Amino acid sequence: MIAQQETRATPLLSMRGIVKRFGSFTANDDISLDIHEGEAHALIGENGAGKSTLVKIIYGLLEPTEGEILFRGKPMRLNGPQEARAQGVGMVFQHFSLFDNLTVAENIALVLPGDAPISALRGRILEVAERYRMPLDPDREVWSLSAGERQRIEIARCLLQDPRLIILDEPTSVLTPQEAFALFETLDRLKAEGRALLYISHKLEEVRRLCETATILRLGRKVGSCDPRQESSRSLAALMVGSAINDIQAPSTRAFGGERLTLDNLSLPSQEIHGVDLDGVSLRLRGGEVFGIAGVAGNGQSELFEAVSGERLAESNYTILLDGVSVGLRDITARRGLGAAFVPEERNGHAAAGDFSLTENLILSRHAGAGLTSRGLINFDKARALAQEVIKTFDVRKAGPDPAARTLSGGNLQKFVVGREILSEPKVLVINQPTWGVDAAAAATIRQALVDLAARGASVLLISQDLDELFETCDRIAVMHEGRLSDPRDARNVTREEIGLLMTGDGHGESAHAH
Repeated sequence: MIAQQETRATPLLSMRGIVKRFGSFTANDDISLDIHEGEAHALIGENGAGKSTLVKIIYGLLEPTEGEILFRGKPMRLNGPQEARAQGVGMVFQHFSLFDNLTVAENIALVLPGDAPISALRGRILEVAERYRMPLDPDREVWSLSAGERQRIEIARCLLQDPRLIILDEPTSVLTPQEAFALFETLDRLKAEGRALLYISHKLEEVRRLCETATILRLGRKVGSCDPRQESSRSLAALMVGSAINDIQAPSTRAFGGERLTLDNLSLPSQEIHGVDLDGVSLRLRGGEVFGIAGVAGNGQSELFEAVSGERLAESNYTILLDGVSVGLRDITARRGLGAAFVPEERNGHAAAGDFSLTENLILSRHAGAGLTSRGLINFDKARALAQEVIKTFDVRKAGPDPAARTLSGGNLQKFVVGREILSEPKVLVINQPTWGVDAAAAATIRQALVDLAARGASVLLISQDLDELFETCDRIAVMHEGRLSDPRDARNVTREEIGLLMTGDGHGESAHAH
C-alpha cells in the first residue's frame, strides 16, 4: 500500500517551466504539467496554442530552450524519438505513416528495433490484438484496410515497444462512430494497466469521455487545468479561446429554390493505384440547401471533389450540371465563371500556394469572376482590398500586412481560403473537410458562414468526416462508401448510429442515387 501511494505521488512525467523559442517567436512559454500513471491527460487549445511544439518536446523531436522534463522523478534529456521510445514514451500520430503495398506485419517490423523474423513478429501482433481486443490480420496488405484498421496498426506498433506514456494526436479524426467507440474501449484497457495517455483532440466530448485532467494552452502559455468530466463542451471551448463559443444559428424558416448542382449517374475511374472509382453517383442539390456527404476517408470523396470542381473532367458533359448548364467536360475556370466556388481538403499546396502572399492567393481562385483582370493585366489594388476584406470578416490572424500563406497557422489559413470563396458569393460552393484540424472558435466561424451562405440562396455541398459538423450544418446527409452514394437522409430524422452504419457499408437502403 505504501509503495502504491509513493507511485501515485510521483508523476510519471513532469514538465517544469518549459520554454521553446524559434528566433524571436516563443511557441511555449513557461509551461508546467504533471501526468500520472493510469491517467488520461488532455492537452487542448486553439490552433497555434503550442500543443504540437510541446508534444514534439516530450517525444524528442525538439529540445526545449529552457526548463526541465522529469520521467519517474529523474531528469530526461532526449536526442530523438528513438531515445523517447527507449525511455517509455510512445506516440500514435494523426496522419498514418504506413506503406500501402506492405502487410501489417511488414509495416510494424519497419519501426521495431532488431531484426527478428516476420514469423516471430506475427505472433506478437496477434497477442497484442487479442489482449486489447483490436482485431488485426498480420498478413493483410494495408491498402485493403479501413481507417480504423490502419489506426490499430499504429497503436499495435506503439504497444509492441511497451510504452508507459502514449501520446495520441487527434486519434478519431477519420473514424466512424463505431470505430471511435472501439478505440475508447482499447484506451480504457490501457489506462487500467497503469499506462498514461496524453490525448490531443479538438473533439471536446471525447475529452470529457476519456480524460480525468485537461491542460489548456492559449497563445503558447498554460492558462489553466481542470477535470473535463466536470465541464461541458461549451465551457471547455470557452476556456480554450477565452470567450464563449456561440451555437450555429440557422434560419428558422428556409425556402429551397430550384436545382443548382446536379450529378446524373457520374462514374469515373480513379487515377490512383489504390484509389476509388466513382460508381453511378447522382444527387440533386437545391438553392438554399446544405447537403452533407459523410464517409470514412478513402471511399471516393477526393475523387468526387475532383470531378465536381473540374480538376478532372467527367466522361460525359451531361453528368454534371450547374444551374442547368452541362459542365462535365468544362474546366474549373469555366465552372467558376458560372458562379461555382471550391475549397479542397488540403489547404497547403492545394487551396493555397505557401510562398505566395495572401493577395496573390486570392487572385489564384478569384480571377475568373471578381473583375481582377482586364486584357491580361491584374488589378492588384482591387485584389489587395478583397484580401483585406476576407482577413477582416473571418478574423484571420497574421504577422504583417500581406504575409506569405505558409506563415499562417493551420486554422487561420483555413479561415482565409474558406472566406476567399464565400465572399465571392457563389451560387454553388463545394467544400471538402472545411474544419479539418481547426480549433473550436475557427470551426464555429466557418460553419456559421456556410449556413449563412445557404440562407442567401446558394447551394453548399459539404464533404466531411466530422459527424458533429454535418449534423450541425446540413439539411440532408448522404454517405460515400466504395465510390457509391447512399440515399440522402433528412438530418433532423437520422441518427449518428445510422450514418455510422452506412459509413461501414452495413447500413440498409444504400443506392447510387441521391435525389
